[in-house]
Amino acid sequence: MSGNIEDKPQPLIEHLIELRQRLIWSLVAFFVAFVACFAFAKQLFNLLVVPYKWAVVWAGMDLSKSELIYTAPQEFFFTQVKVAMFGAMVISFPVVAAQIYKFVAPGLYKNERAAFLPFLIASPILFLLGAALVYFFFTPMVMWFFLTMQQAPGDGEVAISLLPKVSEYLSLIMTLVFSFGLVFQLPVITTLLGKVGLVTADGLASKRKYAIVIAFIVAAVLTPPDPMSQIGLALPTILLYEISIYAVRLIERQRASQALADEPGSSDVANGDGV
Repeated sequence: MSGNIEDKPQPLIEHLIELRQRLIWSLVAFFVAFVACFAFAKQLFNLLVVPYKWAVVWAGMDLSKSELIYTAPQEFFFTQVKVAMFGAMVISFPVVAAQIYKFVAPGLYKNERAAFLPFLIASPILFLLGAALVYFFFTPMVMWFFLTMQQAPGDGEVAISLLPKVSEYLSLIMTLVFSFGLVFQLPVITTLLGKVGLVTADGLASKRKYAIVIAFIVAAVLTPPDPMSQIGLALPTILLYEISIYAVRLIERQRASQALADEPGSSDVANGDGV
């Protein structure tokens, strides 16, 4: 069995040296991406403000009169730093993931590498799908919900207007992006657990009612305290749970087919020799 591993066992000190090298490359990638993103921090923030502009239009407000504010001299500067860090994490993730894989891969068998690599590719794709859902749909919907709560002056009522702070708006959209991105990893996690036999499709299906309750609890914890965000995260989570059940069922069918093919005499029967 040990002959299937290409690399020879290495002393602990060599593993630590390689780990340090992988960490250095990851930090260099993050730093380079951070510098590039900080140079265009205002443009990136303006890109993140686009969903807010859509919400203003949906609310029937004058787009030229809408604005975001900052109330402390240093607030917008640190907001740009956060934008740069946010962009750097996204841009440098492929490099970091590749370094993690290169560190772990020598200790895996060839079949384990082949099984692990698709999940390494699927994880960032699913994260980007969750982020796209936030950007194009849920952020405009959430901001539209908040904008509709404004109050126009008249009949003795005072004007109540929404003036979002740049830092708070960034925190909102970053929270939504990370929440949806993490939730969209559910099929990857459950499929990996299914491959190693820790979960089964029937077991996941039998726990569906508990999963629905947990989905709403997680949504309440990860998202801002408004019903739009919580329902918007809980419903995709439930859908992803159903996709996870289907994915694990496919793995079980594939495993059963492989086990049947590996049985003695199965190839003879398939060729007609067993008759």
